[in-house]
Amino acid sequence: MSDRSRLTGKIGDETLIEMSQNSLCDGDNNGFPHDTDDYPQPDPSEVDKHQQSKDSVFFRDGKRRIDFILSYVDDRDGERKQERRKEYEANLQKAGLELETEDQSESDDGKTYYVKIHTPWDVLATYADVLKIKVPFKANDIPAHKDIPMNWLFTPFRLPNHIMNPEPDYFTSPFNKEKIDFFLIDDKETFFPPSVRNRIVYYILARCAYYKEDSDDKNKKGIKRLLNNGTYGAAFPLHDSRYWKASRDPNSESERFSLYKHWARFFSFFKEQPLNLIRKYYGEKIGIYFAWLGFYTEMLFFAAVVGLICFLYGLFTFDDNVWSKEICSEEIGGNIIMCPLCDKTCGYWKLNSTCNSSWQSHMFDNVGTVFFAIFMGIWVTLFLEFWKRRQARLEYEWDLVDFEEEQQQLQLRPEYEIKCTSRRLNRVTQVLVLPSLTCIITLATVIFWISLIIACIIGVIAYRLAVYAAFASIMKDSPTNNIHMVGSLITPQLATSVTASCINFVIIMILNVMYERVAIWITDMEIPKTHLEYENKLTVKMFLFQFVNYYSSCFYVAFFKGKFVGRPGDYIYMFGWSKLRNEECDPGGCLIELTTQLVIVMAGKQVWGNIQEALVPWLLNWWGSRKARSHPESLYSRWEQDHDLQNFSHLGLFYEYLEMVIQFGFITLFVASFPLAPLLALLNNIIEVRVDAWKFTTQFRRPVAAKAHSIGAWQEILNGVAVFSVVTNAFIVAFTSDMIPRLVYMYAYSPDNDLSMKGYINNSLSVFNISGFSEDNRPDDGESPEWFNSSVITTCRYRDYRYPPGHEKQYTHTMQFWHILAAKLAFIIIMEHVVFMVKFFVAWMIPDVPAEVKARVKRERYLIQEYLHNYENIIQNTSFKTHHSKHII
Repeated sequence: MSDRSRLTGKIGDETLIEMSQNSLCDGDNNGFPHDTDDYPQPDPSEVDKHQQSKDSVFFRDGKRRIDFILSYVDDRDGERKQERRKEYEANLQKAGLELETEDQSESDDGKTYYVKIHTPWDVLATYADVLKIKVPFKANDIPAHKDIPMNWLFTPFRLPNHIMNPEPDYFTSPFNKEKIDFFLIDDKETFFPPSVRNRIVYYILARCAYYKEDSDDKNKKGIKRLLNNGTYGAAFPLHDSRYWKASRDPNSESERFSLYKHWARFFSFFKEQPLNLIRKYYGEKIGIYFAWLGFYTEMLFFAAVVGLICFLYGLFTFDDNVWSKEICSEEIGGNIIMCPLCDKTCGYWKLNSTCNSSWQSHMFDNVGTVFFAIFMGIWVTLFLEFWKRRQARLEYEWDLVDFEEEQQQLQLRPEYEIKCTSRRLNRVTQVLVLPSLTCIITLATVIFWISLIIACIIGVIAYRLAVYAAFASIMKDSPTNNIHMVGSLITPQLATSVTASCINFVIIMILNVMYERVAIWITDMEIPKTHLEYENKLTVKMFLFQFVNYYSSCFYVAFFKGKFVGRPGDYIYMFGWSKLRNEECDPGGCLIELTTQLVIVMAGKQVWGNIQEALVPWLLNWWGSRKARSHPESLYSRWEQDHDLQNFSHLGLFYEYLEMVIQFGFITLFVASFPLAPLLALLNNIIEVRVDAWKFTTQFRRPVAAKAHSIGAWQEILNGVAVFSVVTNAFIVAFTSDMIPRLVYMYAYSPDNDLSMKGYINNSLSVFNISGFSEDNRPDDGESPEWFNSSVITTCRYRDYRYPPGHEKQYTHTMQFWHILAAKLAFIIIMEHVVFMVKFFVAWMIPDVPAEVKARVKRERYLIQEYLHNYENIIQNTSFKTHHSKHII
């Protein structure tokens, strides 16, 4: 460690380095010692740009690597911006960074300046020590994994070993600048990979000041503020080559080209992901995301297969569907007259008009539904437990075992250091905390915006009620039968459900944009202390908003529609005072409508998401680089090519996780209503992996590398969704599906106890005397179909279990109703207990960390202690011999 600086355990004056006189980038002349004599900088006028490779990632001398790029356009009226840049770049140089500027005359647009940044060894070593970056000290001597049985079967899915394992396997230890000889350093220029170098540079850029020495405003610091106020247009590390062609520079690694060739192309969708190369190029945080996404996609394969089998079971058991046959038959369904489903504009209708929806419902509402709901409860546990094991293995392989949140707690956000001036001391913990007013504002804002979502859902429900009456009036004589192919399938219920789901999807997309900004605004207002704390707070808020936004309509259809409708002659109305009567489920049940809602929202979100992720960046890049396409190859430099790409924001990965977790909610919370949901998710994710890979590799600037040892707060969210999904699926099977009423009828009420479903439809419908309708409920003249004759037809049927008119308990619930309710509650309790017991047993049986990984971690820690002990002995012996020799002399 240099005698001019020393490590501190906390951030002092916005840095972890305490300088001999002043802190990092504070405008003082004392900074990191740096010597540029080894790299003479040629005169820019003497450099012929036509002789430089367009893929060069080095300074003009061809030796110093470009670790970061700053770009700006020099405005005519930008004197303040010029002053900021001058002070900022001067302070960067005082901090030890080396800068080289490309004049605007050399750029492709003739307007943009590019500031190239190189980090000398001394600065890299100092900050590697501060950030506890692990580096190799000994080759790994633990034998490799044993061969997997039948390994040859997986050969088509394998990638070349030099792609899967781009670096040798080493034992590693946190870098210590005072013990350089302890580590395996062959070449100081290549010892730290580019991802580590750009991480260190960004750490300095984020904390460097741009105020003068005599300025009173000490808050002027950090590249983020300079980007926000337009002083710089962009700040980014460089890709190492073009993605479609390896670099012609022999000193460039061309890892981007390798990633594109073996990972980002769609026709590689069946290949494994080169996770080690992804981690080496983009950093651990992005590597963990793709590892999780790939593992999630692999596990979806098993859920998709079982879901497809359950769907095919429903498809192939059509002939056993006795209740649908009864609905469709002219003798039974054709003679059952149903009560109007809305007031005034809805007429009487025959039960066999719902024949198609009854058959469709059977594909999803059958015995396989119960099995699949239980299976998914166990699957989600296996997924989470096996992911913990996979994550533990990655933590070891990627040197993240000792990477804890406590280390990040020392790395305060620059925004926190600047803005957080109004804090109070907690008398118990002696920790500075934010005033309670901020928490109150946050809570009130979250409640308000969630209320807005609920208001929108109520508006969609009102639309359903109003439009259903209109569709019922228009379609009373089945005019849609004239439409080819699908005309006979269109019913008022289907038309209402599809249009309402589409409107709801549009509302969801609009609200998403609003809630994203609200969540970021609230989180910024709270001024979280660290980047980890910021992401966790934002994650919880955004997921809460998205949860209500995406799932509320599905919850309404699953648990509220058709449950509180009353009965003919005593209907329940929306809000009690409106003229909108609560919706009823058709005799086929509400499950098919829940399936429709789920398919439209889930599929629509996935299609729209892929368009946004792939098409939009491509169009923006195509438009932005249109001028450069006509330039000679030698005039379009590496930094200019990357400058024309899209910026990957610090929240980019957050949105990727959010998209997948919302999808995870769809396939777990409501999967009992749609067994094909995992299959749709699997197909989407196969595309998603390659779209994300293509986007990262070809359409975005290289992100700043960041460390992460897990998927963070998303792990707890997934656990919460998994537990909640057991409850929701149990309730869907019990109250949305018709499975329980059918089983109760079969085992307790079937005629002659023959365990058949014959007569179920007639048993499940109650009778109402038409004369009991009030003027407000009775259909208007002309609304009932031509076949209806009020003098002949005196009763209508409705879906419920109530005593018939004339009975001493007329229109009250029968004993069968209470038997079914008891069976539903019993099913919920039994299913939840069985699934939860299996979940906890599986979680207990599967250790979070594999025994092999534990052994390797212990071995590595032992070696570190042993090598450090030997190293200290060697140093002491060498020092003693030197001192003894001098004494003798």
